[in-house]
Amino acid sequence: MEALGFTSGRVLAERGRLYTESACPGKRVYGERLVRSSGVELREWDPRRSKLGAYLAVGGTAFPFRIDSRVLYLGASSGTTASHVADICRDGKVYCVEFAQRMFRDLVKTCEDRPQMIPILGDATKPGEYAVFADSVDMVYQDVAQKRQADIICDNMDAFGARYGMVAVKARSEDVTSPPERIFAETEARIRERGFRIVDARSLEPHEKAHEMIVFERP
Repeated sequence: MEALGFTSGRVLAERGRLYTESACPGKRVYGERLVRSSGVELREWDPRRSKLGAYLAVGGTAFPFRIDSRVLYLGASSGTTASHVADICRDGKVYCVEFAQRMFRDLVKTCEDRPQMIPILGDATKPGEYAVFADSVDMVYQDVAQKRQADIICDNMDAFGARYGMVAVKARSEDVTSPPERIFAETEARIRERGFRIVDARSLEPHEKAHEMIVFERP
């Protein structure tokens, strides 16, 4: 297997498939395949089930997750992608914010076996309500299907002093009538207006229709 160097070997690739080194051997989160390589257990990372996985699958290389990163994850849902982030950041923390109570119950179950994952029932548009759980983080990752996606992540970046940000922009959540390319350009422009520098921006097709991943940092 080939280790993707930007994650210190925590993400591996073989024949077009992605894997993370499992921080919780023997445990599946969403029915993913488990394999063993060089004496360690790996979890297959399905890009059709994860926008972050899709970003890597389409060639994304701006990936600021490290083994000890403190990550604020907005829109964690049931924890599918967040569990792979926890594999990578096994010596750090992944603060998982989810608004929907039904999905939050599933998220809590995912976190039970992963002490580095902290479930937080909260609204991503109101960072002050969950600031007590994470006073500072290294980065913010966002996957929320609602309007003002750029301002939501930038507000959280400012509230928690994060250096890096990644947002999976869903064009149809901003405006169903505008071309996705226009939405993406407006989102990128707004992130720059908020004082950040964009490191990478790329479409997630064919894995996700009308989605773009934007990676940015504080200058």
